[in-house]
Amino acid sequence: MKYNRDQFKRIFSFFAAVLLVGLYAFGFSWVWYHSYSDAILLPFYRRGNWVMIVIYVIMVLLFAKSFGGLKIGYLKRADMFYSQTLSIFCVNLLTYFQISVVNRDFSAVLPMVVLTGVDLVILVLWVVCINKLYFRIYPPRRLVVIYGDGTAKELVMKMSRRVEKYMICESVSAEKPRAEILDAISRYEGVILCEVSGKQRNDLVKYCFANHIRAYIAPKISDIIIRGAEEIRLFDTPLLLCRNGGLTFEQRLVKRAFDLAFSVVFCVLLSPVMLLSALAIKLDDGGPVLFKQKRLTMDGREFHVYKFRSMVVNAEQHGPQLATEDDERITKVGHFLRKCRLDELPQLFNIFKGEMSVVGPRPERPELAQRYEETMPEFEFRLQVKAGLTGYAQVTGLYDTQPYDKLKMDLMYIENYSIFLDLRIILMTLKTALFPSETNEEASAHDAQVHLPPQPPEETPQQEGEHR
Repeated sequence: MKYNRDQFKRIFSFFAAVLLVGLYAFGFSWVWYHSYSDAILLPFYRRGNWVMIVIYVIMVLLFAKSFGGLKIGYLKRADMFYSQTLSIFCVNLLTYFQISVVNRDFSAVLPMVVLTGVDLVILVLWVVCINKLYFRIYPPRRLVVIYGDGTAKELVMKMSRRVEKYMICESVSAEKPRAEILDAISRYEGVILCEVSGKQRNDLVKYCFANHIRAYIAPKISDIIIRGAEEIRLFDTPLLLCRNGGLTFEQRLVKRAFDLAFSVVFCVLLSPVMLLSALAIKLDDGGPVLFKQKRLTMDGREFHVYKFRSMVVNAEQHGPQLATEDDERITKVGHFLRKCRLDELPQLFNIFKGEMSVVGPRPERPELAQRYEETMPEFEFRLQVKAGLTGYAQVTGLYDTQPYDKLKMDLMYIENYSIFLDLRIILMTLKTALFPSETNEEASAHDAQVHLPPQPPEETPQQEGEHR
């Protein structure tokens, strides 16, 4: 029954996406036939018209998938709206230039502007109606938490922010008898396994798999490494090969070529923005425009990272300390630069010099990395690739994401690297810059509905004021 429910949920999501994309396509078709097709010097015939519409639909699907705007029930309504808004702006802009190229002249802009406005109205109605219908048909899943230690509390609090999607009803210690744990799992639609020992976790996952019960698992570092393993066979025996070799020569070559092209093009395109940012910093307090700091890149090599200064000149006069979102040391101009990620733009020059890549784990200070490795020996694994201007951890995490969780996301990027993943992260970075996500918000007690042992304070090394 649960299996059928999940199948119907996929069917619902599929037809909801088809409805939205179909409405977009219908709007573009109307604009194309009434405003552009006949106005072109050599009018398109039937097949040509259909090609333009199909290209438009393909671009809508590609951008929507890149920004995650079709993940019904997964994203919040606001996130779905932001993702689709950015997607439709990109698609309509590219489509306008495509039409102008076909026409060999700049075509009329007004029809595409009107189309974009209509698309936004359709989007608002679709997001509101589809989400309301979705969560009425599929109420929150009733879940039980099986925890091994107090660190499960943080994961539970995060899931409890999505009260429309998850309802955490009970928590059971992994030290309880097996029969009691299985009895608790059987009463709910899903289970969250957090910091459970490997042998016990394997047993519970198999039980859930056999009984069609959803299992949400907080992965360990070894799980992420295995996920990126290569599947091979030794005669009739399947094997998983973990290489730990970073990127291949071909991948590094393609990545470096892309980095060079990206840094040159965007240094030119964003030069006015960088000039205005530098001027604003100088006029604000008269201090230096740039801030530089020693960081680590691939294979542990040290380099100086460049950023626009976003804090007061003597931000660290009382010693290094962790930067918070509402830090009083951040200047007025710095708040804006950080919010829009403009303080990172000088790192385009680091990319051009080959010290960084466009996408990769964010560079850490040598001292900070050394302290992390005392409690997380796997931290050095992230140095298999060059440090990045943006990364998977930056576009998926929050402002206060814990270092261990960032390490997991960095390793997920390395183990699953492709140039298409880089492009997707770049597009997600654009979304994050234009529509900054919420930072840490406290989940209320009635949202969590669980009782876990108190979590011991984490010994997190202090960071330099400008480090983020």
